[in-house]
Amino acid sequence: MNNNQDPFGSQFSEENKANSNHENNETNTSHENQQPQREPEVFYQTRPNEPVTPQPFIASRPEYMSMDYNEPPKQKKQTPTWVTAIASAVVGGLIVLACTPLLYRAGIIPSGNGTLDSSYSGPSKSTSVQVNSNITEAVAKVQNAVVGIDNIAKSDDFFSSGGEDRKQGTGSGIIFEKNKDTNKALVATNYHVIADNQSVQVNLPAEKGKSKPVTAKVLGTDPITDLAVLEIDATNVTTVADFGNSDAVKAGEPAIAIGNPLGPQFSQSVTVGVISSAKRTIDLGKGISTDVIQTDAAINPGNSGGALLNAAGQVIGINSLKIAEQGVEGLGFAIPSNEARPLLNALIKHGKVPRPYLGVELIDLDKISPAIWKELRIPNDIDGGAIIKSVSNGTPASKAGLQSRDLITALDDQTVTNSSELRSYLYKKKQIGEQVKVTYYRNGQKQTATLTLERSPQ
Repeated sequence: MNNNQDPFGSQFSEENKANSNHENNETNTSHENQQPQREPEVFYQTRPNEPVTPQPFIASRPEYMSMDYNEPPKQKKQTPTWVTAIASAVVGGLIVLACTPLLYRAGIIPSGNGTLDSSYSGPSKSTSVQVNSNITEAVAKVQNAVVGIDNIAKSDDFFSSGGEDRKQGTGSGIIFEKNKDTNKALVATNYHVIADNQSVQVNLPAEKGKSKPVTAKVLGTDPITDLAVLEIDATNVTTVADFGNSDAVKAGEPAIAIGNPLGPQFSQSVTVGVISSAKRTIDLGKGISTDVIQTDAAINPGNSGGALLNAAGQVIGINSLKIAEQGVEGLGFAIPSNEARPLLNALIKHGKVPRPYLGVELIDLDKISPAIWKELRIPNDIDGGAIIKSVSNGTPASKAGLQSRDLITALDDQTVTNSSELRSYLYKKKQIGEQVKVTYYRNGQKQTATLTLERSPQ
């Protein structure tokens, strides 16, 4: 058998040839617009190093019959874009946060103002600033001369043995004099602070905010002006206050109050305000009045007897709560230094304030009714004065012939409009034993009398 012959017989070969010739003829004679018939595709399977043997496979057969068939890949489920973006941002932020301190330490990222370093540990030092002003200098000059005062009395507690002492009141005081020869110091305070005492204790300023108590001796008191003078041992006294000229005080200038409000726990407290009025006349009762300085610097219980200073650190007044208006804010009063000094000197010498007096009881003219004016036949041109209500026997007024219902209008030709001005003139301008000219009206007639002043019995 011939090896080149087709194993399936010649018939298959002849048919192929005939078909081949026939297809060629049809191709040549096809029309221009006629689509040629597509020749079936033939797939060949080969192995390495083997001759290729053509085997016909019809392309139109089912796909699963092809030996080159591969299962199409499965389609993966896609993640939404926004989820990926958020996850990327979070991861990136964590990485930056973790690496930032390392970059700062390495100096790659400079540390600018307002950026906190991970090694920040707080301020490394504090700055000390010295603040000086007229007020601080004035306080430093006088503060240690302002002391606390305790009014000691016997205890009335039934269960206390031996009648132990107890503190019945506290206040303030001002050291205004120190005698090196006697080693004694003098303290000015208010009378009501030490009234009805069994003993008095002065608390001197000491180190670390503490105080050193010393026993005080009462040299003199004056209930009328609410002043008193104490004497203490001067061993621990370091500062003495200077008195200034209270007549030079003007409204609106600074006022500094130093004292112990509410007791020793607030010792040497400083309050600041202004002079509200350089001169006010306050009625102390029993026909007695006095001139005071009005200030809005806070003066509370315990401040009584403390110092009112000017900007130069001079004492221009002695604070007194007794003459303050109760329940009123920003309305405090102080006894002017020019008024206090002669009174303090009198207390040192006499224990009391010797005062000249007329020996009469007075009523202010502006406090009586117009009907009484008419009855007394007071001239129309008189608008002020003091009417004598009664005259004590054996007094200067009685000896000079003054009578009840007389209207006093002047002393030594100085007009007086009320009883306070009359007493103020006697206390400030006249001395015991001096003569005084009294101008008065009786039954509408102007008259004068001269009398010799005597010491007041009180």
